[in-house]
Amino acid sequence: MRIVQFQTNFSSGEIDPLLRSRTDLAQYQNGLETAKNVLAQPQGGIRRRDGLKFIHDFTGFTEFKLIPFEFSTNDSYTLVLVEQRIYIFKAGVLQTNINASGNDYLAASVITSGMLDEINYTQAVDTLILCHEDLRTQRLVRLTDTAWLLENLPIANIPAYAWSPVASNPAATLTPSSVAGNITVTASAGVFTGSAASYIGQHIYINPFGTLRIIEKKSNTILKCFAEVGLFNTDAVASGEWELETGWEDSWSVTRGWPRSATFHEGRLYFGGSKQRQNTIWGSRVIDYFNFDLGTALDDEAVESTINTDQFNAITHIVSGNVMRVFTTGGEFVVSQDGSNPITPASFLVRPQTRLGSKPGVPIEDLNGAVVFVQRQGRSLNTFQFTDTSASYAVQPLSVLSSHLMKDPIDLAIRRATSTDETDTIYLVNGDDGTMTVYSVLASQSVVAATEFITDGQFIAVGVELSDVYTIVKRTVNASVKYFFEKFDSGTYLDSALSGGVASSVNVTHLEAKTVQIVRDGFVESAQTVPASPYTITFEEPATASYQVGLNFTVTAVTMPAEPKLASGSVQGVQKRILQVDALVYESQSMSINGQEVPFVEFGTEVLDAPISEFTGTKTVHGLLGFSRTGQITITQTVPLKLTLLGLEYRMSVGD
Repeated sequence: MRIVQFQTNFSSGEIDPLLRSRTDLAQYQNGLETAKNVLAQPQGGIRRRDGLKFIHDFTGFTEFKLIPFEFSTNDSYTLVLVEQRIYIFKAGVLQTNINASGNDYLAASVITSGMLDEINYTQAVDTLILCHEDLRTQRLVRLTDTAWLLENLPIANIPAYAWSPVASNPAATLTPSSVAGNITVTASAGVFTGSAASYIGQHIYINPFGTLRIIEKKSNTILKCFAEVGLFNTDAVASGEWELETGWEDSWSVTRGWPRSATFHEGRLYFGGSKQRQNTIWGSRVIDYFNFDLGTALDDEAVESTINTDQFNAITHIVSGNVMRVFTTGGEFVVSQDGSNPITPASFLVRPQTRLGSKPGVPIEDLNGAVVFVQRQGRSLNTFQFTDTSASYAVQPLSVLSSHLMKDPIDLAIRRATSTDETDTIYLVNGDDGTMTVYSVLASQSVVAATEFITDGQFIAVGVELSDVYTIVKRTVNASVKYFFEKFDSGTYLDSALSGGVASSVNVTHLEAKTVQIVRDGFVESAQTVPASPYTITFEEPATASYQVGLNFTVTAVTMPAEPKLASGSVQGVQKRILQVDALVYESQSMSINGQEVPFVEFGTEVLDAPISEFTGTKTVHGLLGFSRTGQITITQTVPLKLTLLGLEYRMSVGD
């Protein structure tokens, strides 16, 4: 029996092997068993992934953090944080002579390599706030392209906490001036003999009901307080019926640790969690971002709230949006707001929503109102978003069809689409094997297509600056481990590549002893091995317009096992043979189908000494040999040229 099949698109990307029997799913018919070094497109096709341009050699460092700094569309930067240094790249160009120091980096002695994995950050205009539980909170301020200021964040009025409370019962009666709000208390004897500073932030507890936080010492008998819990009346409180609790100290300090995450939200700077108060959130005064004075709980004063549930919730990230969302190791929360009313000390309440938990050290990104995060054990990629059906926030899994590509994620970045020819793209670095799992997301069509990027080496970190995607790649070069800063580039077909215009040779210093491919004026030349110093690659013919030299990579796309819809039922396990394949391609130059090279060059004198033309249309391959029980088609490309595959029509023989 002969059957004609047509796979119109690849919008499901690479599908988990656990779904191999789910031929009833629409995603099965639109999926691939393997999708390596390709990127899914919004129209349904797949194309060769962008190559990587070599930018900088960071050999000597092993830990990295890439942070985008977007001051404006004209002034945006990628910050590369390493041990005790910050390198600043603008449009992929390293900025030098920073602060007139003669150095091509900003000194950052407070940042250690052990911090880089879990450094969190938030930005407002020209200021970046850097957070880590072992790092005194820093602010990085841009002055010019080459002038930057890194300093301790000037925090005022750090909130106090009773780390080691000590209660005492002074021998005096205590008379309050009122029952709520600002209260002055007067003792019948001079029992407040300590220094003025030692009383600030301490507490007075009154029996049977009342808690006062001390704001100021006026004298040995008079204190100004704020009633955190109001009193019943203003009657004098007898000695023994009230106690003074000391031992309150700053929530953040060298001994207690520092905030772990931060965000700006509705006129306040918020900190989420600290080293020793991991489940507490603090918010500054309104438009007084570095002042955390709780004051007397006026609407514009600082706020504080601790998450108390039946499990421990160490805060990993806080994210601003229409509401503030809080991510912890134990679950996801939101800060409740009544309509358009702002957060106030009286209304500051953190409500639980879901209980998946997020992985520390992996960034969390907002994508069109949905927050993308990795589950705490690194086993799934999810969104956290509001749903109309339940009128609450819910978790939606993105990786349900591709969980096999989640291999201990260690970094995440999102590139947002800039045209209708692109999808939103999520880049996920896998710590297990150094691959990169890439999700093409078209939310309006419920499309989530996963593919896998592989290079000669291991991806270590990723970052997105506006529409540019940068990565750190660990490569072995001439038996030595190197760390390169590289950029995904749509006009580049090789990795760790150097490119240029008119030239007869190029020095490829960073790839000594590596075998490199050369694309010169659209021609693919024979591969060469980079010699020792001066590391010169000489072209077969001088380049008159352009050249690229770098590491080649192979494109592989394998269809799912064929399962035509027949009245006779399933044909799984039945011998099959692909007789003919008609591949629909767009502006493509090279491709193989089931090991058979597809011709893209026509004979004729007009094509001599000319590069391969880009072809759009149908390429047909006949005479494919061999029977199998899966009936799959394998598309490969080993030549660094263009390839965009739109769909496949194929004729298949079924039967033993």
